Amino acid sequence: MQKVELLSPAGTLEKLKIALDFGADAVYGGVSHFSLRIRSGKEFSMEEFKEGIEYAHERGKKVYATINGFPFNSQLNLLKKHIVAMAALQPDAFIVATPGVLKLCHELAPDMPLHLSTQANVMNVLDAQVYYEMGATRIITAREISLKDLKEIKKELPDLELEVFVHGSMCFAYSGRCLISTLQSGRVPNRGSCANDCRFPYEMYAANPETGTLFKLEEDEGVGTYIMNSKDLNLASHLKEILDSGAVDSVKIEGRTKTAYYAATTAKAYRMAIDDYYNGIEDIDKYQYELQSLQNRGYTDAYLVSRPFEKHDTQSLDFTMQLGTHQVSGVVNEEGTHFLCKYKTLPNDEMEVVSPLGSKLEFVDNETGCTYERDGKIFMRLYQLKAQNGKIWEEVHSGNTNPIQLPTRFPSYTFFRIPAHEEMGTYPKS
Repeated sequence: MQKVELLSPAGTLEKLKIALDFGADAVYGGVSHFSLRIRSGKEFSMEEFKEGIEYAHERGKKVYATINGFPFNSQLNLLKKHIVAMAALQPDAFIVATPGVLKLCHELAPDMPLHLSTQANVMNVLDAQVYYEMGATRIITAREISLKDLKEIKKELPDLELEVFVHGSMCFAYSGRCLISTLQSGRVPNRGSCANDCRFPYEMYAANPETGTLFKLEEDEGVGTYIMNSKDLNLASHLKEILDSGAVDSVKIEGRTKTAYYAATTAKAYRMAIDDYYNGIEDIDKYQYELQSLQNRGYTDAYLVSRPFEKHDTQSLDFTMQLGTHQVSGVVNEEGTHFLCKYKTLPNDEMEVVSPLGSKLEFVDNETGCTYERDGKIFMRLYQLKAQNGKIWEEVHSGNTNPIQLPTRFPSYTFFRIPAHEEMGTYPKS
């Protein structure tokens, strides 16, 4: 049986490695302004992207290169050079958004599989057929599509791969077709520089043009001013339903500009859910325990399993972002011997260990600290905070660049986390 692919975001080389190590089968990312995440894409050089592709291929995994921006006429010659340069790196597919770019990629890189971006808004068999005939091997369907419509497309075009978003930020507009950022700040969303204006609070006014009177509208407490702020997508509780459909070839996580911890945790949670599905198991609480640890705007299952008119809980009106259940307190270096502090750490603090699935962790108790298991989770305490340079710290804080010694070797990029408290950051209004 061909298992569904788990596809994770890769905004940097580090996040690429983390997503793959924590369970992703493939990652997607880009290196230039032809990617829809220009701020993320700039963090990849061509050399780093090449290294990322080699890292993935050594592990039998894939990298999809994003060339999914909407180019101006003045950029077409540069785009052609970019397509040729990216093809030379030998990624496993290009992700493109427009018919013209699809055609151009087919001409300049004829052997490259082409995936059609969600920005193309494919919702039905007719559009899917057109892009399939143009050479698209996979379609990343619109976020507004239903599982029923996915089944219909798969029935008519069984050789066409279908990819769907299952987790991450949701756009206020129709699959990213938004101009609010352009109007307010001149940053063009479909060219990779969205300012996320839909996440801002807004005040409402009523004006009378005849008298010049202007009234500020006061809202009832709890109604909120984040009138365009969509909740985040979370379909981990519906993965069985999605995979039972037989229509989905790849489940995708949004978030190239999000943190390394986000890349790790989402990959791990959905890896567990997918593996459990093929083993005839379902443990929703386990998956959601991981996902609820992330910062989020509130979660929704959006539109794949429910039609838009049936949903009335897709917006967070009274806050823009909330902490998750946990705060990251540290991340292990690539060698696995030390960690960098990401939050205030004191001797004897209990930290939960978040490592890739299947990791072999040694339980120790020595002068540096100890590791132990409780209720199916692994924890660590440090008896002393000894830096790599030998200095002993009474406490370390985020921003401290001194690697702190670990009591035993951990897998690269293991995270340590502690329960979050309200004073750590923004919480939704009560």
